Amino acid sequence: MSLIRKSAELTIPTTVKIMIYGQAGMGKSTLALSAPKPLLLDFDNGVKRINMAHLDGVDTVQVSCWQDVQAVLAEDLSAYRTIVTDTIGKMVDFIITYKCGNRQPTIKDWSGINAEFTWFTRTLSNLNKNAVFVAHRDTRKEGDDTVFIPSLREKNYNSIVTELDLLGYLEMKSDRGVAKRTITFDPTNRNDGKNTCNLPSVMEVPTILDRSGNPTAPNNFVADKIISPYLAMLAAKEAERKKYDEVVAKIRQEIEQITDAEGANDFAARIGEFEHAGSSKALARSLFAAKVKELGLKYDSDTKTYSDADAA
Repeated sequence: MSLIRKSAELTIPTTVKIMIYGQAGMGKSTLALSAPKPLLLDFDNGVKRINMAHLDGVDTVQVSCWQDVQAVLAEDLSAYRTIVTDTIGKMVDFIITYKCGNRQPTIKDWSGINAEFTWFTRTLSNLNKNAVFVAHRDTRKEGDDTVFIPSLREKNYNSIVTELDLLGYLEMKSDRGVAKRTITFDPTNRNDGKNTCNLPSVMEVPTILDRSGNPTAPNNFVADKIISPYLAMLAAKEAERKKYDEVVAKIRQEIEQITDAEGANDFAARIGEFEHAGSSKALARSLFAAKVKELGLKYDSDTKTYSDADAA
């Protein structure tokens, strides 16, 4: 069987990998914890800066070494749907220490460092967990433009971003004199981004604490406004794949039952009547052509019908 797959044949994941980045004080950690049923991996001891109201029901791992992460991922994590990494820059530092000890990484080390990060994200996927990474903001010069990017080491920036489904930039904007937090997943000439499910270009992130620090609304922005639309997109693709599988199974079954020209003509007349999905019609034609060749049937281009090889 060929390993090549059409779009409707692809295996569709059911989780999402997101990175949220921005300057200090934007509420990145709180926003990340608005993902569904989060477990916080606190790499830079930042949990103490999060409002206690937003830690209600949130379990935390205060990471002291990379082996802590390896041990946690081997535990029963069925109570959680999302693993929040805060921050990813510090996480990479822990991986470097794990791989290199106290020395600076060499060029040869970076493949192993990046591979460890890939192991982490793929382990989360295998555990059916969403991954939300928090990152500080850095800048990159592109000609005369200054572009805001996640604060990551240059040696592993591309390999990390490649693993992501969504990359969002969180910032404060002024709208008619009113300061509002917004997030965009669209790449622009002023920020890096990655938007694979057509989220709105700019989304306002509401303030959910009053001036006394008391919650005024549930902390669920990422769950409702980001992950739900993404998973809805994946569900639509999965439904299309299931429909494809069902129609292809029916097509294969009917083609297997063709034994002569009469059966071939009957199938050819009905090939467009199947509830086709994706490339199933093209596959049906290909499988039918192979069956006709196997049976040695003759095609009459005038009548557009098949006859048996031994017909007069």
